Amino acid sequence: MKTRRLHGCLGTVVGLALAAATAMLLGRAWNACDVGVNNAANSTFLIWLFIPGLWAVLVLAWVAVGALFGNHPLVHALALAVTLAGVVWCTLSLWLGDATPACPDGVPPWWPRLIPAPGF
Repeated sequence: MKTRRLHGCLGTVVGLALAAATAMLLGRAWNACDVGVNNAANSTFLIWLFIPGLWAVLVLAWVAVGALFGNHPLVHALALAVTLAGVVWCTLSLWLGDATPACPDGVPPWWPRLIPAPGF
């Protein structure tokens, strides 16, 4: 029972860290591409709506992967990494797609070309 509690706490912390990192990356991309009203409005949206929403999705993904692969530690770890990275990439792809004069591709100039975004 202690390992399940530890696993749940770890999922909560990892989900929050990934949600905050994704929001920071998205905010910097929006700032570089002049997307949105202004930085204050964008950051208010990211802090109050985006981070809690993405955090909930990431924790649900963590729980779903744990329910499916809980007895196989290696497969569980690999499935967690792939699932969480996939959720973050899909989220960035959904929110980074607006072509602006500063970013005609929809991504800022500093975005690595190896990571495809927007993906949809």
